Amino acid sequence: MAISTEQQPGTRDDAALPTGIPIGHEADALTIGRRIRHLRTRRGMTLEQLGGAIGRAPSQVSMLENGKREPTIARLQAVARALGASVEDLLSPQPPSHRDALEIELERVQRGPLFSALGVKPVRVGKSLPTDALEAVVALQRELERLHSERALTPEEARRANTELRADMRAQDNYFPDLEVVARRLLDGVGHGRGPLPQRAAGELAEHLGFTIHYEADLPQSTRAVIDQRHRRVYLPSNGIRGRSDARSAVLQALASHVLEHSEPGDYREFLRQRVEANYLCAALLIPEREAVKQLREAKEARAISLEDLRDAFAVSYETAAHRFTNLATRHLGIGVHFMKVHESGAIHKAYENDGVRFPADALGTVEGQHVCRHWTARVVFGITDRLSPYYQYTDTPTGTYWCTSRVTDTADGRFSVSVGVPYAQVKWFLGRETTARATSRCPDESCCRQPARPLAQRWAGQAFPSARPHASMLAAMPSGAFPGVDTTEVYEFLERHAPAS
Repeated sequence: MAISTEQQPGTRDDAALPTGIPIGHEADALTIGRRIRHLRTRRGMTLEQLGGAIGRAPSQVSMLENGKREPTIARLQAVARALGASVEDLLSPQPPSHRDALEIELERVQRGPLFSALGVKPVRVGKSLPTDALEAVVALQRELERLHSERALTPEEARRANTELRADMRAQDNYFPDLEVVARRLLDGVGHGRGPLPQRAAGELAEHLGFTIHYEADLPQSTRAVIDQRHRRVYLPSNGIRGRSDARSAVLQALASHVLEHSEPGDYREFLRQRVEANYLCAALLIPEREAVKQLREAKEARAISLEDLRDAFAVSYETAAHRFTNLATRHLGIGVHFMKVHESGAIHKAYENDGVRFPADALGTVEGQHVCRHWTARVVFGITDRLSPYYQYTDTPTGTYWCTSRVTDTADGRFSVSVGVPYAQVKWFLGRETTARATSRCPDESCCRQPARPLAQRWAGQAFPSARPHASMLAAMPSGAFPGVDTTEVYEFLERHAPAS
């Protein structure tokens, strides 16, 4: 838990935290609250007495003890003085008793995604709950989590890896400074200064790295590009870049894996991380940090940030511009942001957030494959007939109001919307903030858009049996192999056919 350093009215911070107690200490609000309650009751103090000693209402002390409010440093010092304890006592990560440990565990469980997915009412954790009943509930929850882990097959492993990676990206605001440095050095190496990176420069970059580019009609269907490390060749399909309108991306992504010294991944997590790194470096080459940040800062000062302007300035796709904006927005502009790529069926294909928006998720926290609320911009945009102009919308959600801009793109796998959004407080920096389009979403409340209206349900319940049309990847296991879905035999045979004579 990150303890707040905000000063409250009427308090003073006349002593620093004790030596050895870092701000990012592992104790969380629940544990700190239980330790406060334990020390208070041991001293025979009531909530009113402790509240009076620290200048706060009893209700605020109760919220502190229940872990529903994160304490400031000054508040912890005041509580410690009132209880005759040290701040170290309050920040200890160890629950004060076995009973407290059980209560903390159950509280954490009931606030988590797995419990929410069960659809049952939370148990009131209080003195009236017998310890043996508390132990039984906690034991059942542990067994439920164990079964989830035990039965996780390869698709679940992939979902877990996606969830973990998204958390890592959120922790660093989706910004990778080391990759930015690599991109700048590569661009300097080929003398690229300003403006869009021409396709010619992509070829020069390959040459700079000691590779030649070859276009072949028989490139394995399971690949976008193949690198022959032995003969320093990059192979691309001669019949067009599969699934892409930008030939530069395929070359740059292939070279990125070489530059970053990626080796054969040992598991899906490593494969996924390598792909993210290669995509990031590719985008950093197409939209260099220095120029992009200059443009975005000028746009922010003019209150005219536009993804279309970023896209046009560097001659990239809207999706590439949207991705790149998430890399730079928080670190350089101080703007929290979220990104979604959503299939026309409503299922999330890609997602990222660090602005507090709550994506739909399953019991394990997985976002990919979940359906977006019908009232969100990412779904509404599919019904907009004007495909030339960007679509803007405000959406009121349980976690706040968000403004989003979205576009629909056509692909071989169907239509996708690409959306970027920010909290209401940040919309003042963007073009499109004057839109009157507004919607309300109550999701994950089922009555928001998942349940049909009662008269409709009464008329058709039990009378409909639809034939589902899920994407194949929803039913099939993740392809095996170090590079999922790639036929290694085909790749080796291809390289053997095209290898230069000794």
